[in-house]
Amino acid sequence: MEMLATATAALGDAFGVLLTAEHIMFLFAGVLLGLSVGVFPGLGGIAGLSLVLPFMFGLDPVSGLALMVGLVAVIPTSDTFASVLMGIPGSSASQATVLDGFPLSRQGQAARALGAAFVSSLYGGLIGAVILTAFVLVARPLILTFRTPELLMLTVLAFSMVGVLAGRSLSKGLAAAGLGMLIGSIGAAPAQGSMRMDFGSWYLGDGLQLVIVALGVFAVPEIINLLRGDRAIAGGARLGRGWLHGILDWWRNLFLSTRCAGIGVVVGVIPGLGGSVVDWVAYGHTVQTTRDRSRFGKGEIRGVIGPESSNNAKEGGGLVPTLLFGIPGSGSMAVFLGGMVLLGLEAGPSMVQFNLDTTYTIVWSLALANVAAAGLCLFLSPWIARLTTISFPVLAPFLFMVVLFASFQSRQTLWDLLALLVIGVLGIFMKRFDWPRPAFLIGFVLAAQAEVYTYQVTQFVSRRGIDYLLTWPVGIILLLTVVSVWLGARQSQHLAGNGAARTWPWNDRWPQIAFTGLIAAYAAVAAIDAWSVRVLIDRVFPLAVGLFTLAATLVVLAQQVTGRRPAVLADDEIVGEESRDAGRRGVWTTLSWLVGLTALTALVGFFAALIVFFATFLRLRARQGWLRVGLLTVLGCGGMLLLASSLNRDFPSGVIQSFWLLPWPFR
Repeated sequence: MEMLATATAALGDAFGVLLTAEHIMFLFAGVLLGLSVGVFPGLGGIAGLSLVLPFMFGLDPVSGLALMVGLVAVIPTSDTFASVLMGIPGSSASQATVLDGFPLSRQGQAARALGAAFVSSLYGGLIGAVILTAFVLVARPLILTFRTPELLMLTVLAFSMVGVLAGRSLSKGLAAAGLGMLIGSIGAAPAQGSMRMDFGSWYLGDGLQLVIVALGVFAVPEIINLLRGDRAIAGGARLGRGWLHGILDWWRNLFLSTRCAGIGVVVGVIPGLGGSVVDWVAYGHTVQTTRDRSRFGKGEIRGVIGPESSNNAKEGGGLVPTLLFGIPGSGSMAVFLGGMVLLGLEAGPSMVQFNLDTTYTIVWSLALANVAAAGLCLFLSPWIARLTTISFPVLAPFLFMVVLFASFQSRQTLWDLLALLVIGVLGIFMKRFDWPRPAFLIGFVLAAQAEVYTYQVTQFVSRRGIDYLLTWPVGIILLLTVVSVWLGARQSQHLAGNGAARTWPWNDRWPQIAFTGLIAAYAAVAAIDAWSVRVLIDRVFPLAVGLFTLAATLVVLAQQVTGRRPAVLADDEIVGEESRDAGRRGVWTTLSWLVGLTALTALVGFFAALIVFFATFLRLRARQGWLRVGLLTVLGCGGMLLLASSLNRDFPSGVIQSFWLLPWPFR
């Protein structure tokens, strides 16, 4: 009864915070930002959250959480525009929506598809919030009994699930997660402070920041990929009629929407699974429970309702391991954890014990954000649809500007921009060769806490003996880990078997082999570096992860050398070739614009470089007239001035500022 009274009081406090004007304002700001990001295919919640992380400093926890929750809640709703209007998945969680949403759009029923999708997303988000509220109430007593050994085993379980469920290759998934953990181990050890893999660089001494890694691995490859097309995101913005028809379609399939929302919550709870499969599981269930299956893939509205109900509900499920155990349920939840740290909040059992009101505030902020997102998407659909018809080269310089500015805020040094470029190139290769980037990011986030738990468990075992580890929760989690690896291995074999059973040409193999060889070499160097660390406790974790990553990467390398697996190229092209599609530009030619902006920033400072970059890019690359070039340059640079001044942020300075003291904003 005492716990029930505590939970009821915390829920009341949460609603009191939820309805304050400040909380609602920041929540709506996050929703609007999420709408802007979600329109662009591939960017998703990881890139959006990464953009706002540098601006968390100085915000109170309630405002910062509202901003992040608003953003992460709206992405699964706004990415539907790309799926329906363009036939391109707006994110990994909206892939199945394309199968029936895009045919409906081509039949002039885009409004019907969007209406059904938005209401389904709203309903799924509310279902996720209700289930999460009940789960916290029921599971809280169990969660509070978890100690360091259980938390360590949960981290291992999350790592195993991320590795084996993030792609068609078991070894690739594990190697990607291991590489993320290796990069997350760069810098001072949490135990005794020994330096690992810093290679004598002061910048690497504190490790890489989450903002840099997330933007480099996700935002940069997607922006480059879209920019290479030299065209608008969508060919047209014809929505047609049928908004009410779509809403009535959802009402007639309310039971289906409820079932798929439940599926989304369950899948979201599993760390690392999340958006990569939730829509396909819901779509498969929708097809299996429909008598007449002939319309699926040709414009069946149930094929939109099922996946869209599940992908918003999975955000509520993803918050279960994220908030209760500090284990990110997905890539966006990994960045969300980083934002909580910046706000002074620690996810895990301590949050459920001491900050239960904050936990409920996050849960019901998610529900409120879903309501706002669905309403805004319905209201703003005509204008958002027109936004997708703007030529992407016109939008690209604005995205480059924001990404570089956000990256600089992590440490306020030009090395931030160089690190972004390096990680961005890594992200481009990972996207191209189908290495699971969410597994990499979650591995990066898990590295710090996994090492801390390892250190603590080692200390306790040395004092209390092995019996400290031999508890029934540890045994159950260990069993789940073994089962997840076994199931993941079977799953990856099934997916790989769906590829072409052929020995693919050597010309298609050597770029992938070279990339995998570089990863293997890095893992070997990291292991050697860890072995050289004098303090044993600081050596164990990076050495074990380095050897594990090296072993998994060598398995991938063997598969690629023998050529027995199908060549998986995400962009349907080979490194070194300009493109198989004559209408697309080379990736390195496109990336050179970002490199040029970074180099010019190092020379003359960010703001001066921005003026030159906007004018040059819009004139030569976007082929705009001089009047439009001037107007867009003023709009972009003026917007950046407004953003920096309102947040009291500085711009990167260049070499020229060392000789001439220029006024703000040129310094």
